[in-house]
Amino acid sequence: MGTVNSHAAKPLAAAAIAQLESDGVATLIGTVVNPAGLIHAKTVPLRRMGIFADPGLGASPVFHAFTIDQTGIVFSDAISVVGDQRIRIDLGALHILGDGLAWAPGGFFGQDGTPDPYCGRGVLQRVQDRLATAEITALVGHEMEFFLVGPDGSRLPSLLWSQYGLAGLLEFEEFVRGVTNAATASGVAIEQFHPEYGANQFEVSLSPQPPVTAADQLVLMRIIVARVARQFGMRASLSPLPFAGSVGSGAHQHFSLSKGELSLFSGGAGARGMTPEGESAIAGLLAGLPAAQGILCGSVLSGLRIQPGHWSGAHNCWGTENREAAVRFLIGGPSNPHGANVEVKVIDPSANVYLATATILGLAHHGIERELELPPETTVDPATLSDAQRDANNITLLPSRQSEALAALDDSALLRGVLGDEPVAAVLAVRRYEQENYGGLPPEELTEKFRMAWSV
Repeated sequence: MGTVNSHAAKPLAAAAIAQLESDGVATLIGTVVNPAGLIHAKTVPLRRMGIFADPGLGASPVFHAFTIDQTGIVFSDAISVVGDQRIRIDLGALHILGDGLAWAPGGFFGQDGTPDPYCGRGVLQRVQDRLATAEITALVGHEMEFFLVGPDGSRLPSLLWSQYGLAGLLEFEEFVRGVTNAATASGVAIEQFHPEYGANQFEVSLSPQPPVTAADQLVLMRIIVARVARQFGMRASLSPLPFAGSVGSGAHQHFSLSKGELSLFSGGAGARGMTPEGESAIAGLLAGLPAAQGILCGSVLSGLRIQPGHWSGAHNCWGTENREAAVRFLIGGPSNPHGANVEVKVIDPSANVYLATATILGLAHHGIERELELPPETTVDPATLSDAQRDANNITLLPSRQSEALAALDDSALLRGVLGDEPVAAVLAVRRYEQENYGGLPPEELTEKFRMAWSV
């Protein structure tokens, strides 16, 4: 995972501490993400950076069982008040935040140094390694959608707002400039930053990176946005649907696959120029998406967003530049310097980003291994097709009920094979807690209660 071993930690940390001190850093934040999509953190004075890297800081196993209502813990035979583990930061992924702070992503390990099977970052690293063994290189680019709200989560004025409009951007230009400057100073590459469809909603697109690095940078970007919003007396809501009856926020992921210098999504004789392996990768993704919803968009709010006509990918199909398809294919060429890639639209900010990326890439890899056949392309809004046309093209509407999504995940041997039994069990536990305790609330109460659940 890039964490420093016990022999190298001390000299490397000592050299890094000296450099960071000269940069004004006094405090180091380390973060982990739990199965409910919550970001947890510990801090140490800079002089203890080496200890944070190895052997790490103690943490209860219940970190994997905290729920989004700020009070719940889902105990089980494996996760209880008994036991301890270590959070180790990855010094190779450290970034300076400014104001005396630095940040590094962390992972969970046993006290003996072995990887914790519940650790989402560790799961993604293993999927990345499996792809490397197959000589496949993946790059992932994340999109971050969020709403600016008041400190108490209330709506902000939106008199001048229009979809993707300049007026809204100028209304928050100091915030936009602050985020851009902070990201640049922290070494985060922003591809674009713009107002979105919803009132006071923004989107940040990040540059493609190797899978683990890309997930780390999305966590870092959430921290940056949250810090800058606070500077201007606001907060950023990362809820899949902050306000009932409004649009939702996605956490779309773009990914590309290549072997050597050759892209699997271009230069071939298949659909839209794909190679046979590229076609099979998308086929694997489509075949696994219904069961994967519990990981990608499994929160008690997620189903309110997954609706036809909301550009959320409610129909399980693929199409070139089709924003109503769950899997959107983007062709390469002069207008797309990063080359042909695939966007998965159903993912939302409630997901654990490491597990979500591991799921997407694991399903794509499974499709390649099994040489799955790509279904026909959907070239129109799937909602405009008749039931017979959708049936003929194997287009299904993804379930919007949380209970259905979780049942499909529970029954999926494929996803248990990709992620491991432990992460799947943990996701099911925290999401079922949401369903049992809050699934009966009307949308207005549900969105109000959890508007800030995933905010940092």
